[in-house]
Amino acid sequence: MQVFVRDNNVDQALRVLKKKMQREGVFREMRRRRFYEKPSDKASREKTEAIRRRRKLARKQAIRDGLIAAPAKKPAIRGDGGRGSGANTATPSLRGLAKS
Repeated sequence: MQVFVRDNNVDQALRVLKKKMQREGVFREMRRRRFYEKPSDKASREKTEAIRRRRKLARKQAIRDGLIAAPAKKPAIRGDGGRGSGANTATPSLRGLAKS
């Protein structure tokens, strides 16, 4: 896994890395491997995960085919389009400039 640090912004790179690791399931895997898992427990867990994946795939296919209605989208709460605090916008910050 590779993350680029732009403009010495390590915090941004760390956020990107954590998001990538979350998406890949690294944290879930680490939590699972913390303790020994019996082979029977592992088999039952994998079976339930497979059932969940199959149901999700069938539900998405049914939505695509028009057999069931798509879930209603949640309304946006923030007015910035979900882009965060705006710290990385092109407009320079005016904080600290008025201290003359």
